[in-house]
Amino acid sequence: MDGVDAALIRTDGESVIDAGPSLTVSYDGDLRASLQATLGKRTASDTLISSLTDAHAVAVKQLLAEAKIAPGDVDVVGFHGHTILHEPWLGRTIQIGDGDRLASDLGIDVVFDFRSDDVAVGGQGAPLVPLFHAALSQEVGRPLAVLNIGGVANVTWIGAGFDPARPAETAQHILAFDCGPGNALLDDWVFRHTGQHWDEDGALAAAGTADRSVVAGFLENDYFGKAPPKSLDRNDFRLDGVADLTPEDGAATLAEFTAGAIAAATRWFPEPADRWLACGGGRRNPVLMARISETLEASVAPVESVGWDGDALEAQAFGWLAVRSLDGLPLTLPTTTGVAAPQTGGRLRRFR
Repeated sequence: MDGVDAALIRTDGESVIDAGPSLTVSYDGDLRASLQATLGKRTASDTLISSLTDAHAVAVKQLLAEAKIAPGDVDVVGFHGHTILHEPWLGRTIQIGDGDRLASDLGIDVVFDFRSDDVAVGGQGAPLVPLFHAALSQEVGRPLAVLNIGGVANVTWIGAGFDPARPAETAQHILAFDCGPGNALLDDWVFRHTGQHWDEDGALAAAGTADRSVVAGFLENDYFGKAPPKSLDRNDFRLDGVADLTPEDGAATLAEFTAGAIAAATRWFPEPADRWLACGGGRRNPVLMARISETLEASVAPVESVGWDGDALEAQAFGWLAVRSLDGLPLTLPTTTGVAAPQTGGRLRRFR
C-alpha cells in the first residue's frame, strides 16, 4: 500500500527484449487509509476505485512524459489493481480498479483482472509472476529461488529443466507459492507503535530480541504443513501473538517469523536452490535480509546483483503478462497456482 510502480518494457510475451525506465508514485495519506479500511471486504466504494485508478493513470502519464514517449507508441498497459480480498479456497479473489476508466484516460489499451480466470478453474490465482522470473533468469544458474518479499512473501523455485518457451511441457521444473507473511505484519506493527509505515532500515527490529516461543507458535499454523501450490491473503495472520511484547521485541519477533516461514518453504523444493535472489520492499530491510540468510544458511542477494531492477520488477511483470494475455499464452501452470492445465487470463479494455 505504498504507491504505484510503473515500468516500460519491450517484449514479445516470451522473452524480455528491453527493460526501460520506471518510477514509483506514492499514495497520498487519504488513499492509503481508504485502502487499509477496505482490506478484507468484498466490495469497495466507487470513490476509492476511481481514486485508485486515477493514481495509476498519474503514474503512467508521468513515466511516459519523463521517457518522452507518446501514449500512441505504447501497445498495452498491464493493470493489476489492488487486492482487497484473496480467498481462492472459496472461489474468489478481488482486485479493485477500473480498466475502462484507465484505458479511456490514458488512450491506451489496458489488460486487467489477471487472477479471476485462474481461480474460476480451481487455481490459487497467485503468485502470478513466476513465469516472468523464469523468462528473466535464463542466464542465471539453477536451481534458483526468487524470493519476493512484499506484504506476503512468495517464492519461485526454478530448476535446470524449465524452458520458458515450453512451459506446459517443462512445468515439473518450476514451483511457486506463498511462503507466509512478508512485510505486512511488521508494517502494521510499526505503524501501530510509531506511526511510520515501515521499519526503516530495520531499526526497530534491530533494537529488540525475538521471542522464539512466539515464532514457534506462529509456525505451528496449518498453512506451513500444506503442500503447494498455495496462497495467502494479506490478513491471514494477525498480530495477536506479539500483542504483549515491547515495540522493539515485537518487530524482532515478526522479522524472525517472516524468516522462519521462508525457511519452512524449502521443504517443498524438489532440490535445494543453488542461489537465492530477493525482490520486493523487504529486500531493503537489512535486519530482515540478515535473518532470512541466517535462517536459510544461504546467501540471499537482492535481484540487482544480477542486473534486475527490484523496484520495477512487478510492474514489468504485469506488462509482460498483458502481452501474454493478448496472445492467449499461459500466465499460470499447475505447479505455480494449482490449475489443472496451463491457464491464460486477463481482460482487455480498448480505449476507443
